[in-house]
Amino acid sequence: MTESIFPQPIETEHLLIRVAEPKDAAMLYQAASESIEALKPWLLWAKQGITLEALTEYCQTSYAKYWLNEDVTVFFLLKTNGEFVGSSGLHHANWQLRQFEIGYWGRVRYSQQGLMKEGVQALSSHAMQQLRANRVCLRIDDKNTKSWRLAEHAGFKVEGILRCSQLGVENQLCAMRIYAKTIQDVT
Repeated sequence: MTESIFPQPIETEHLLIRVAEPKDAAMLYQAASESIEALKPWLLWAKQGITLEALTEYCQTSYAKYWLNEDVTVFFLLKTNGEFVGSSGLHHANWQLRQFEIGYWGRVRYSQQGLMKEGVQALSSHAMQQLRANRVCLRIDDKNTKSWRLAEHAGFKVEGILRCSQLGVENQLCAMRIYAKTIQDVT
């Protein structure tokens, strides 16, 4: 890839959105530990358990992938105090088709405050405007009501539900909702 996926940083009304860095492991560990029970039904890494060492490696790998322009994991931080609100990213970049996938999870103490929506909207806007994306999509377990409602409130349109299309964290087939914003939605 010759294009840059993400500038440093993006600011919204309440958030500073920046690339995950190796120094962030302890902050990530604290936020994930606080939210682990809420994340276990949806994220395999949460179900398997977390350690500071594993998250240190994750932050290092994520940062390397950013510098190699392969993938970007970002953290949503409060502008007022730098506290971790959630994690997201632009993944599976297809530069030929100009498509990206967004994933996200939020810290439980900040749920129902609109901060994750604000961050996801900013990230998708960055992809559409600065990266000239034709399509930004999300894949969400059909049972994860909070996550797909966030997608809808952030302006993504449901394209369909793929039944028995993916293994969930319990190693059982689950249905996945596909959401997207396309260039047609923003022009």
